Amino acid sequence: MTTTAPRLGNALARLLILAAALLGTLLAGAAPASAHAALTGSDPKDGAVVATAPKEVNLTFSEQVAMSPDSIRVLDPAGRRADTGEIRDLCSGSVVRYGVGLRAGLPDGTYTVAWQAVSADSHPVAGAFTFSIGAPSTTSVALSDQAPGGGLVGALYGIARYLAYAGFAVLVGGGAFVLACWPRGASVRPVQQTVVRGWLTLTGATLAMLLLRYPYTGSGKLSDAFDLAGLKTVLETKTGAALTSRLLLLGAAALFVAVLFGAYARRTDPKEKKDLSFGLALGGTVVAAGIAGTWALAEHASTGIQPGVAMPVDILHLLAVAAWLGGLTVLLVALYRAPSVERSAVERFSKVALGSVAVLAATGLYQSWRQVGSWSALTGTRYGQLLLVKIGLMAVLIGIAWISRRWTRRLAEPSPREADETPGADEDLSTDEGPETEEPASEDSGDGSEVVGPEDDGPEASGGAAGPVDPARAAQLARQRAAVATARRKRERDADPERTGLRRSVLTEAAVAVVLLAVTTVLTSTEPGRTEEEAGRATSASGPAAVPDRPVDIRLPFDTGGVDGKGVVRLSLDPGRTGANALHIFVERPNGKPLDVPEIKVALTLEAKDVGPLPVAPDRIQTGHWSASGVQIPMPGDWKIQVTVRTSEIDQTTIDKNVKIG
Repeated sequence: MTTTAPRLGNALARLLILAAALLGTLLAGAAPASAHAALTGSDPKDGAVVATAPKEVNLTFSEQVAMSPDSIRVLDPAGRRADTGEIRDLCSGSVVRYGVGLRAGLPDGTYTVAWQAVSADSHPVAGAFTFSIGAPSTTSVALSDQAPGGGLVGALYGIARYLAYAGFAVLVGGGAFVLACWPRGASVRPVQQTVVRGWLTLTGATLAMLLLRYPYTGSGKLSDAFDLAGLKTVLETKTGAALTSRLLLLGAAALFVAVLFGAYARRTDPKEKKDLSFGLALGGTVVAAGIAGTWALAEHASTGIQPGVAMPVDILHLLAVAAWLGGLTVLLVALYRAPSVERSAVERFSKVALGSVAVLAATGLYQSWRQVGSWSALTGTRYGQLLLVKIGLMAVLIGIAWISRRWTRRLAEPSPREADETPGADEDLSTDEGPETEEPASEDSGDGSEVVGPEDDGPEASGGAAGPVDPARAAQLARQRAAVATARRKRERDADPERTGLRRSVLTEAAVAVVLLAVTTVLTSTEPGRTEEEAGRATSASGPAAVPDRPVDIRLPFDTGGVDGKGVVRLSLDPGRTGANALHIFVERPNGKPLDVPEIKVALTLEAKDVGPLPVAPDRIQTGHWSASGVQIPMPGDWKIQVTVRTSEIDQTTIDKNVKIG
C-alpha cells in the first residue's frame, strides 16, 4: 500500500536551511578539542640551560592523564630519540607527574620534549618544549602543526559526537512522548520511523566513535581506524568501556522499541495496555539512564570537583534534554505527518516540557558553577563564552516554547468543527493509509479542477469483464488519487489555524534546538573554565610549587681575547627560587680543567619589574671555584644573570643568560 507524505512547505525549508547554516557556521568556527589536562610544570623547565645532562625528564599535569609507551619523546638536535622509552609513574597524592629516562652520554645542544596523552575526561592533550645541555644550539626537529584531536579524524569524531547526542534525544524523547503523552502514536508509522531512526543514528555514531577513537587520540590518520591492535587498546580505556557499554544498552533499547511499536501498539484491553505501559516506562527509564551514564562516566562529570554528585546530575541533565528536545522532534513529525494528534497529547507534552526545563535549570546551574567557578572564567575563557551562548539560546528556546504553550491552550478548547468530526476520519488520518483508502469518485483537487475517480472510467478501467486493464490508465488514476489524498489532508491541516500556529512555533523551536545541540557538543569538547584558570595560575608559578626544587644550572662560554682568555663559566643557584640562595661559580679551561682568574662578578636583573641590577660579590674558595651564600631573589620571574670575567689587568668580558626563577 503506497503512502504519500505531504510537503512541509517553503517555510519549513527556509527554517531548516537557516538552522543548517547556523550549525555549519558554529562548527566551522569551532577549534579542535582543547586540552582538559594542562601541563603545569616540567623538569628541566621550558627553555632551561643545564650544565650536565639530566637522568630523566619529568612532566607535571593539572589532572590525571592516561599515558602510552610513546607519550613522552625526547629528541636530540638531529631529531633522534634521546630517551629510553620507559614511562615512569611519579604521581604522589594530588601531584600528577610522569617521567621518562634519558640515555647516557648525551652531547651538548638543544633538546625537544614532545608529549601526548589523554586527559581524564577523554580528550587528547599534547605539547612540546625545549631545554639545552651546556649551551643552546640549532635543532632540526620539526613537529606537526596539527592540534591533538584535529584534522579530518577530529572533524569526523566531532560529527559522530553530535549525531550521538541527537540520536539519544530522539530515541529517549520519542519513546517518552509516546508512552506519557500520546499512546495512540505507537501505531502511527511516521512516529515509529522517527524513533527507529534515532536508535540507528545513536548506534551508528557510537560504532564510528569506537573506531575513530584510536586515531583521534593518537596518530590522527584515518587509516588507523581499522587497526585491530589500536581497537584493542581503546577497549582497555575508560572511554572504550563506556562506548562498549553503550552498544550493549542499545541492544536493550532495541527490545524496548520493538515492544513499544509491536505488542504495546496492538493491545486493545485497557488494563493490559496499562500494565505493559508501566513495564515499558520502568525498563525504558533504566536503559535511558544507563545510556546517559556512558557520557557521565567518560567526560567532564567524571573529573574535577565532586564527581560523585556531578555524574548523577549529568545523567538527569541529559535525560531532561532528551525528554524535551526528543519529544519536540516527534511532536513536530506528528503535527506534519499525522495531523490528528489529540489536543490532550499536546497538552501533556507541554507539561513534560515545562518539567524538563525546570530540571535543566537546576542541573545546569550546578554544572555551570562546577565547570566555571568564577565570573572571570565566565567571560574570559572559551568555555565560559560558549556557556553564555548556550544560555542565550536556551532563553530563546524557552521564549518560543512559551508561544507554543499559548497555542496549546487554544487547542484545549474544542472548535465546532472538531465536535462534528467522526472518530473514523481521525483514525484514517492517524494511520496514514495512503491514497488507496480514498473512496470518492471525484473531488476538488484544491485548485478548482476536478479529479476523476475510477468509477467514472467504466468497467474497462476497473478491471471488469468488459476489457483488459490499461497499465498507463491505472498509473494515471493512482496519481490522481494521490493528489486527491494530499489535497484533502492539506485542506484539513490548513483549516485549523490553531494547529497551523502550533506547527510553526514548534518548527522554530526545533530549528533553534539544532543549533543548541551543536553548541552543547562543542562545549563538551572544550576545556572547562575552572580548569583553564587553575592551570594558568599553576603555570605562572611553576617553580617549586609545580616541580621539585632544583638548582638553576647554566653554562656560559667566554672569550676575553687575551692569554688564557677562553673558557667556560658554570654557575649554580641553589635552590633556584625566591628567598635566600647559595651561589657557586666554576671557571674552567676549554679542556675542562680549572682556570684561576683575578676577578669574577655577578649581577641579577629582573627587567620586567625594573628590579636591579643586584650585585653579588662571590668569594674565591679554591682554583676555579667561587661562592656566595645568602643571595636574595626578591620575587619570581625571568631574571637576567650577568657574569663578568677578568682574566688579566686589561682583558675582561661580560656574558649573560636569562633564567626563570620561581
